[in-house]
Amino acid sequence: MATQVYETVEIELQDGSTVTIKPINIKNLRRLMATWNKTAEAKSEDEFLDILLECTNIAFSQFNPDVTKEQLEELLDLQTMYKILEVAADIKLNDPNLLREAQEAVGRNLT
Repeated sequence: MATQVYETVEIELQDGSTVTIKPINIKNLRRLMATWNKTAEAKSEDEFLDILLECTNIAFSQFNPDVTKEQLEELLDLQTMYKILEVAADIKLNDPNLLREAQEAVGRNLT
């Protein structure tokens, strides 16, 4: 019997539907990390959130490729987006140190 080495999480979206999230494959992780690197250049909270949404869209495309970035804006809240990025790409935005760095980068409160 195979051993599963990663976390799988079922997440409820804002419309009441659910999706099972697990770590994304390396191909999508490369795309996501290239986008994530743009967070250092964000000049506002809106820019930062747009980058997070794009990262989430890349991750989410592996689980439900039919959902667009615009639809994700309706389906997600901030904490759900954080959880998707944590499970799918091991980006822990609920980490106080990382969140503080992100807040300082854009000069805003992101909680």
